[in-house]
This record gives sequence, C-alpha cells and structure tokens, in this order.
Amino acid sequence: MTQATAPSSSAPGLARDGVPQSRAATAPLRTPRRRSWLVSWLQVAPLATILLVLFAAPTILFVVISFWDYDRVGIYPAFMLDNYRDLFTTPATWRIYASSLKFAAIVWAVTLFLGFNIAQFLVFHVRSGTTRMLLFLACAIPFWTSGIIRTIAWIPFLGRNGAFNTLLMDLHLTTQPLEFLLFSDFSVIITYVHLNTLLMIGPIANSMSKIDRALIEAARDAGASRFQTLRHIIVPLSRTGIALGSILVFTQVIGDYFVVKRMSGGQSASIVSALSTEIQAMQFPPASASAVVLVLFVAVVVGLMMRVVDVRKELVN
Repeated sequence: MTQATAPSSSAPGLARDGVPQSRAATAPLRTPRRRSWLVSWLQVAPLATILLVLFAAPTILFVVISFWDYDRVGIYPAFMLDNYRDLFTTPATWRIYASSLKFAAIVWAVTLFLGFNIAQFLVFHVRSGTTRMLLFLACAIPFWTSGIIRTIAWIPFLGRNGAFNTLLMDLHLTTQPLEFLLFSDFSVIITYVHLNTLLMIGPIANSMSKIDRALIEAARDAGASRFQTLRHIIVPLSRTGIALGSILVFTQVIGDYFVVKRMSGGQSASIVSALSTEIQAMQFPPASASAVVLVLFVAVVVGLMMRVVDVRKELVN
C-alpha cells in the first residue's frame, strides 16, 4: 500500500504551524512597528501638550471672545461682528498699522544692510576661526543683558543733555542740542536696529558659511567683478538666511510694545500698545478682535516671505 505522506513544512504557502507563510512572515514585524509608533508618539507628546495648553487653547479662547458682547460691567457670550466692524472702521486702527509697518520696513532695511555686510565680512574676510568667534561674541555680548536695560540705556545717550549732544557741541558741530534724537521716530528706529541687528546677522552668516569657496574662486577666475559675484552667487545662496532674519526682525518689531512707548515719549503708538490699552480698560472682546487681526496679519506677511524662499526645503538641503 502506498503510505500517505504528511504535509511538508516547506510546502509553498504554509508555515510549519499551518499558518499561511505571508501572514507568518509579517507577524513578527508588527510588534517592532507598533513599538516604534508608540515611542514616536511619546517623544512628541510633551511638546504637543505644551503647544496645545499654551498656544492652541489661548488662541481658540480669544478667537471665541472676539465675537462676544461687552459693557462696563462685564462680557457676555454672543456671536456678533461689531468688534471687527469697529476695528476696521476706526481711522486710528489704520494709522497704528501704518505706523507699525513704517517702523518694520525701515528697521528691516537697515538691519538687512548691516547684517548682510557684517556677516559677509565675518565669513569671507576673517581668516582666523578664533578671531571670527571672538567677533561673533562681541556682537552677541549686548544680548546677555535685558532688552529693557539696553533700550533705556539710549535715553541718557540721546537726551538733550546726553553724551551725544554734549560731544557734538564740544566739537562745535552744533550750537544747540538736537531735539529729534530722543522721544521721536528716530530714537525708536535706532533702538530697534540696535536690538534686532544680531537677529539678521546670525541666519545670514550661517547661510554664507555653507557656500563653497570654489564657486567664488571660479567666478573670479572667469573675470566676474565683486558686484557680479555678490549678485549671482552670494546673494542667491544666502537667501535662506535673509528670509529667516527678515521673519525674525519683522515679527519682533510688529509685536513690540515697550520700545515704541518708551523711546517715542508717547508720541507714537504700536499695534500691541493699542491692544494693551484695551486690556487695561477691560475691553476684552475688542482686544481679542485686535489680537486675531494681528495674528492673521503677521501670518500673511510671513507666508508671503516663505513663498519667496522655501525655508524648510533649504534647511533640509
């Protein structure tokens, strides 16, 4: 008689225990994948919790409150657009936004000019790494102190009887103190430039340090002038740093409150100072509407900057 043979363990499509081979092959892989998925979520959870509690929740809260009604007694849940209508139909709103944009544009242009040239000098003209590091530290040392202290320090320097006016009169360059130096738009811009130039130097210098020196040498060998090398090589390859520095400077100026109030002597106003006035008056729904508009405004401007340069792609590369 022919003896029946048992199914071989090597039969196609079956594992030793009778489980289909494809299922048996993928089963051991599921546990490591689940573990890696769980580890990834555990790593993200602390930061996600902080963002949800400290950013997302307050943002949702003031968006909701921006539609509420209010009076001198309190605020009342409702859904009304009066706060936004009053915000956009008030001439003071447009003046404040125009003033803030003026400061942001001027400070951005000055810090970009200073930051680009300083970064170019440090990266391409300082040969010693130790000297370059010391110069970077010299630029960063003022940031070791509070921004409030650095802002107030300009008052005795630019004042009517301050050090700068005294020096001008001692050198007989002027017969009387210059009044426009302090408590004016000039003093506001000077302070902003002092506070934010390093925010432009850092990203631009980081981008320039990644430029291959062989490209610059090849351009010089091909007969390119310094301006042509700057225009066609250095500036395009530094655009990521320029974009990042521009975003940092713009958001700092638009979101500032102290510098405009202190250095203008109350003659100029900023978006945040107007919002602070509404909060002090306990007008929380209008203040929330102003905050929503400010966040959207900054997001649009930053988004336009990001369209010019894909910062995420450039940083990955």
